Amino acid sequence: MKLVVVSAGLSVPSSTRLLADRLATAVDQRTPSLDIEVVELRDLAVEIAQNFTSGFPGRELAAALDAVSAADGLIVVTPVFTASYSGLFKSFFDVLDKEALAGKPVLIAATGGTGRHSLVLEHALRPLFAYLRAVIVPTAVYAASEDWGAQGLSERIERAAGELSALMTGLSGARPGLPRQERAESVEVAEFTVVPFEDQLAALRSAG
Repeated sequence: MKLVVVSAGLSVPSSTRLLADRLATAVDQRTPSLDIEVVELRDLAVEIAQNFTSGFPGRELAAALDAVSAADGLIVVTPVFTASYSGLFKSFFDVLDKEALAGKPVLIAATGGTGRHSLVLEHALRPLFAYLRAVIVPTAVYAASEDWGAQGLSERIERAAGELSALMTGLSGARPGLPRQERAESVEVAEFTVVPFEDQLAALRSAG
């Protein structure tokens, strides 16, 4: 199973990449046999721009686009620029095939200097990936400068990672808050039989 992490951070080190790594680690703890690949958009900026003018991706960009298309799940993280996702982040998904994310689980996340921009997840990122017909996990993660080391960020990361892992593995009934080992040791679910409503109604009438 393959997880691709798309990070649009520009600086080195980058808080965007740090958040991406923490999310990927949390998903890895919950997902068996997971192969993780990180796509740093900073390294692809020139090829992305050239793709717009030539219509053809360079070698590294083509490899990144193929990785995203073949992934079982995605983590996408962007810094906030002017109250929205970065131009580099949007440009990458503009050159991606429009069918590449259809039905694919995606965890959206963003970083910014202030908590006032946290709604970027709902007014910018979620509509973008809904348009691309991705399956977006319910919990989105935003990390402002003051969130690092503060209470709450770790819990959001764990919850979002559990939701993405459950979608990737198809375990709709999984308990997303539990790491892989604890989930394996959880109580076995008892078998049950589904009785059609008509049969239940007939049984009640005969009993009456």
